[in-house]
Amino acid sequence: MNALRTLLGRAIVLIAAVSFSHAQSWQPLTHQPSFNPGAMLLLTDGSVLVHSEPNYTATLSTDYNSWYKLTPDSNGSYVNGTWSQLAAPAGYAPLYFGSSVLPDGRVLVEGGEYDCSSGTCNSAWQTGGALYDPVKNQWTKIAPPAGWTTIGDAQSMILPNGTLMQANYCTKEAALFNPKTLTWTPTGNGKFDIYDEEGWTALPNGKVLTVDAYVFQYDANGKNFELYTPSTGSWSVAGSTPVQLWDSCGGESAASYELGPGILRPDGTVFYSGANTCGAAHTAIYNSRTGTWTAGPDFPGVLGDADGPAALEPNGKVLIFTSASRFYPPGGQFLEWDGTSLTLITPPASALQDASYVGHLLILPTGQIMFTDFSTDIEIFTPASGANPAWAPTISSLPTALQRGKTYTISGTQFNGMSEGSAYGDDFQDATNFPLVRVVNQSTGHVRYCRTHDHSTMAVATGNKKVSTRFDIPADLESGTSQVFVVANGIASSPYWVTIQ
Repeated sequence: MNALRTLLGRAIVLIAAVSFSHAQSWQPLTHQPSFNPGAMLLLTDGSVLVHSEPNYTATLSTDYNSWYKLTPDSNGSYVNGTWSQLAAPAGYAPLYFGSSVLPDGRVLVEGGEYDCSSGTCNSAWQTGGALYDPVKNQWTKIAPPAGWTTIGDAQSMILPNGTLMQANYCTKEAALFNPKTLTWTPTGNGKFDIYDEEGWTALPNGKVLTVDAYVFQYDANGKNFELYTPSTGSWSVAGSTPVQLWDSCGGESAASYELGPGILRPDGTVFYSGANTCGAAHTAIYNSRTGTWTAGPDFPGVLGDADGPAALEPNGKVLIFTSASRFYPPGGQFLEWDGTSLTLITPPASALQDASYVGHLLILPTGQIMFTDFSTDIEIFTPASGANPAWAPTISSLPTALQRGKTYTISGTQFNGMSEGSAYGDDFQDATNFPLVRVVNQSTGHVRYCRTHDHSTMAVATGNKKVSTRFDIPADLESGTSQVFVVANGIASSPYWVTIQ
């Protein structure tokens, strides 16, 4: 986010329990958090990692450096899930940062627009970083790439080969992270402008899409978009968007340079949200198969996505959180994009107090979407309809007898989903394009997730290509006849029957 923004202003079997209702709705958690939840990531064991962050709607929290975990109940319900506090990285308390779940199941947090380690949050654009191991509940300090003096709230993502790419918010620098040696390798030659305010979208062809925000390279009518090619490690300007998506209002010194996220849909199109404080905020649709754009509908009224989250519903629609085009006044609203039109949907009451940039959306394994906004009211959105079966993972290979405490390989197709699932841009990333393994006991109906790791790919929309992941059977998992499901972006495979021994 813009450095001039003030911190205060940011201000069977029990399948029914883990599938969609046909009525679109919002539902609060039964056990709401005692802290102010902000950034969140889905871990590979099905739990949700959540960071405590200042609540701009009330007195600022002093809990700036805590991490918590939401664990679903025995029926697989996140609404009825329970909280536990986790370890926190020593001396590193970032606010607005890059974040990714690595293929080995660990979580890398990098940078931070604010440094909150002193008990108050100060603008810092820091280069700190830490790697979280959920098995050991332990953080390891990570040094920044050589020569970097800033990272800030820059974006990150996992490339198809499983390598994490991290940007530097205020330069054209990017680097690839080696999780075994904890070292970095430069990448990203040819970038047109710096990375500030821009987001990344993984495409089915393995490339990465970004729409330029023209920070430090102001052009009131600039419409560049760029593609990153992992095999060459370089960016190239690939053309122009049909409408301007970033906010250039007010000239070089006054423009916010903000824009919204880009979400890849199962049909291969990317829905991109825009921002505009001088008029209607635009949207655009990128066809990843043809490499062409079309203009989408403008957001209604004064709504826009000057930083804000979006998530892919399992039914293929995109859920977008918006607000008045300026950061004030608030008045958060949700819209759905169905491929043809934008439709306003009723928001939870807490969202009405929000500007778009305080929102966070995360796709849960149930197909529901979790919403946080720094308040202690976490809401769960249940979409109106389910997924197309053609988008679901399929299981082709797995032993039919599984022993508790052992690790197995499961193979099939579409384990990484049709998309990264969720997006924001810089400030916050919580992609869920990795497989989860869910076990449902036939006798009790109890639901349990097994920790997955070492996925064969992190590519999206892999189609009929055979893929795999490793997963660990918990030592205390209920024994007996059970169903195994692979879940990606909230869409589950057909059941695969096994015996847990």
